[in-house]
Amino acid sequence: MKIGVVSDTHVPKRAKALPSALLKGLQGVDFIIHAGDWQSLEVYERLRRIAPVDGVAGNVDGEEIVRRFGLKKILTFGPYRIGVIHGHGGKRKETAKRAYETFAEDRVDIIIFGHSHIPYLKKRRGILLFNPGSPTDKRRQKLYSFGYLELQDKIEAKHIFFADRS
Repeated sequence: MKIGVVSDTHVPKRAKALPSALLKGLQGVDFIIHAGDWQSLEVYERLRRIAPVDGVAGNVDGEEIVRRFGLKKILTFGPYRIGVIHGHGGKRKETAKRAYETFAEDRVDIIIFGHSHIPYLKKRRGILLFNPGSPTDKRRQKLYSFGYLELQDKIEAKHIFFADRS
């Protein structure tokens, strides 16, 4: 199974629409996970034309998105359990640590998070932590990004980087 992983799309605040590199890159995925800061349900509507979509709300999402997706969830794909959280919260911890601690009492194989807009891919105590970055607001990063998860006999994750957000 191939899963597209997206976060921090910020449409329409940071971009008027989802970048063509993202939309093209998501073609052929079996599922899409969005880790929050959609800012508009239009993002959901556009992504679901590509594949089934689920995710969580982020700190800049309105009540409608919070009600629809919630703030934390665990998705199951075969034997794999994926924790999804935006990652905002306390200011004293890095985003990856907050995300990891959110699922401390849960059995998960992967934690997907966003918020920082910084691509992140590391294992911690056997759990893969994955932040796809942002396809519309790279902040201090050189490139925009999203990611893929491949769930087969093992978990593979990678970032996809691109320069043009149009």
